[in-house]
Amino acid sequence: MTQHTPNLKAEKIVGGVAVDQRHDSAHKHVTGEAIYIDDIPEPAGTLHGAMGLSTVAHGAIRSIDLSAVKTAPGVVAVLTAEDIPGENDISPTGRHDEPILASGKVEFFGQAIFCVIAETREAARRACRLARIVYDEQPAILDVWDLDPAKDRLVTPPLELKRGDAAGTIAAAPHRLKGRMRVGGQDHFYLEGHISVAVPGEDGDVTVHCSTQHPSEVQHMVAHALGQPSHSVTIEVRRMGGGFGGKETQSNQFAALAAVAAKRLGRAVKIRLDRDDDMTMTGKRHDFVVDYEAGFDDEGNILGVDLTYAARCGYSSDLSGPVTDRALFHCDNTYFWPAAHARSAPLYTNTVSNTAFRGFGGPQGMIGAERLIDEVAFAVGKDPLEIRKRNFYGTTARNVTPYHQTVEDNIIHRIVAELEESSDYAKRRREIAAFNAGSRVIKRGIALTPVKFGISFTATHFNQAGALVHVYTDGSVHLNHGGTEMGQGLNVKVAQVVAHEFQIDIGHVKITATTTGKVPNTSATAASSGSDLNGMAAQNAARQIKKRLIDFAADKYSVPHDQVVFLPNRVRIGNQEIPFADLIKQAYFARIQLSAAGFYKTPKIHWNRDEGRGHPFYYFAYGASCSEVSIDTLTGEYVVERADILHDAGRSLNPAIDLGQVEGGFVQGMGWLTTEELWWDEKGRLRTHAPSTYKIPLASDRPRIFNVKLADWPENREPTIHRSKAVGEPPFMLAMSVLHALSDAVASVADHSICPRLDAPATPERVLMAVERLRREAAGA
Repeated sequence: MTQHTPNLKAEKIVGGVAVDQRHDSAHKHVTGEAIYIDDIPEPAGTLHGAMGLSTVAHGAIRSIDLSAVKTAPGVVAVLTAEDIPGENDISPTGRHDEPILASGKVEFFGQAIFCVIAETREAARRACRLARIVYDEQPAILDVWDLDPAKDRLVTPPLELKRGDAAGTIAAAPHRLKGRMRVGGQDHFYLEGHISVAVPGEDGDVTVHCSTQHPSEVQHMVAHALGQPSHSVTIEVRRMGGGFGGKETQSNQFAALAAVAAKRLGRAVKIRLDRDDDMTMTGKRHDFVVDYEAGFDDEGNILGVDLTYAARCGYSSDLSGPVTDRALFHCDNTYFWPAAHARSAPLYTNTVSNTAFRGFGGPQGMIGAERLIDEVAFAVGKDPLEIRKRNFYGTTARNVTPYHQTVEDNIIHRIVAELEESSDYAKRRREIAAFNAGSRVIKRGIALTPVKFGISFTATHFNQAGALVHVYTDGSVHLNHGGTEMGQGLNVKVAQVVAHEFQIDIGHVKITATTTGKVPNTSATAASSGSDLNGMAAQNAARQIKKRLIDFAADKYSVPHDQVVFLPNRVRIGNQEIPFADLIKQAYFARIQLSAAGFYKTPKIHWNRDEGRGHPFYYFAYGASCSEVSIDTLTGEYVVERADILHDAGRSLNPAIDLGQVEGGFVQGMGWLTTEELWWDEKGRLRTHAPSTYKIPLASDRPRIFNVKLADWPENREPTIHRSKAVGEPPFMLAMSVLHALSDAVASVADHSICPRLDAPATPERVLMAVERLRREAAGA
């Protein structure tokens, strides 16, 4: 061994933790080299599938004639519910209410009734139009505005949270108010639509390349549909072109149909949805109707609240129970309600079954809380920011949530104070008031809103992850984990963790496709937990190998264990240093195991749904945003002039990636609250089913001035992976400041004497109608 003098110069590996590191596929995304499922070369003889969809929202199927479909050019087979060899159900919660193909009845316009398998995708799509189906049409429930949560049908049991005597407190309060708010849904609008390719193998096996956030669930659903054990099904995901929750459960149907067809025909089968079919067939963010009542004092201190969150869930349960639960978990946002009563109402409708979406009900819960704060501010004639700060959670008191979890890590006071100063909030509010006083048509508004978001799956068993790490004899590392990459940078973060543990450059760590054949029984990449769970699992695997290496080196060179130190790309053993790869080769020849399966489960969390109390979140992530807008009071058109954001990512694993998540989350949230409007006609047909009728934010819609910063001082008080915090979902809710800035601008036409009660999405039409309504009310007063 060569002896080295210790290098006193500070050295770093390339791509460790807490440093900027580009997304591992960034260059591939830009150049088009990134391989998505539709780019994988098709096996010889690959067939293609398309679905035949219902043309009524609710009804019994009286007769179905598929003869013309079966004889259409290029058609190889037509599948109906009777052709599913196993279970015709893909309900993720086991309620058995979501068939793969409808049988006997249809419950929303666009529900799949049959699947055509043909030589080409075009042939399959054309053949679908030849079906002759007769329905006994029945009345359809399309909206929840006029439904009664106490009487109308629920798709899953509701949740109720109680702390204190809310009704008594409200009745005795000096002031009371009540109101109702509509919060719209949202389409995921991922760039890559749903797609699955199933390839049959020997011994009844099938491999499915699927664009999914939950490979293990797809594995189990495919196995159930085939009537086979899970070990015969392998799901593989290299990357998705976006997910946002839309590929947590919605991929099940298409993977199952592709697998059933592939097994039946002995040929590979691909199902890739057309954008219109994708938007029609797949679930959205739940739209909500929020009923609120509150009691408060002269200063705007809120004393008690009573809240009902009713959601349009669609025809089946899907994830509506957990989504509406999480809405209640965030009905407080950053505010302490001394007495609180909140209930959910997951309502049945004859629309597509709504599903997970970034924030998972949390945004809808928060926006209800923020409307309540605005109402109180107008009632007592104070700046909404003052009312927000007055009602914040405390640090040693006033810190228990409606679900009885103590908030132990509250930093919202400092976050808001720093943003208030850095954004010049007070000065700009004065300048905006002066501008509005002299401007007849264009009005400006400003708002600063906070975010507190709980991190963990509320279903405790999902808070676990696995990872697999191999070290090869040349010192290169193979990494596989149960998370899925959908553009958010999960893979590079987990690779940074492994590189840091071994103190090797990140270029030596190979990230491989997620597959159920390597890491089993994984949880969905959702709930902002991808880095938390999979990073810890990968660290656990790397540390197992690292411990073996330390034991080996200490024994071989007769030094204490603490004198085996991993340095950048080398290892110091006593007073000697050797390259990392040399130590690995020596360990191999000494028959030291260089592979490990890591595991992690989140500690401390527990939840009793029946009692409505527990500790469902491991920690909270915080943030705040200040937005300024201008509106044209003659047309309702508006512009986001400026947005300032300060967000808490703990000790960020990768500040560059996290900053991108904050920026992207804010813009996506802005779309949800301003331009993205889902609209069903009286027949239950989704009319906003394509880019031509559904408006997501464009680059030109981003704030003209966009100041985004990660707070550089907080570290997670919990021992998460390198004290980082989740950053997938929390930034989405920062966009609430845009909605409230629009509300502030609208309120200026009536001298801020009337709360605009601006519903979401605040489209230009809604803004214009609110302006006209306030002018009429002000004139009438």
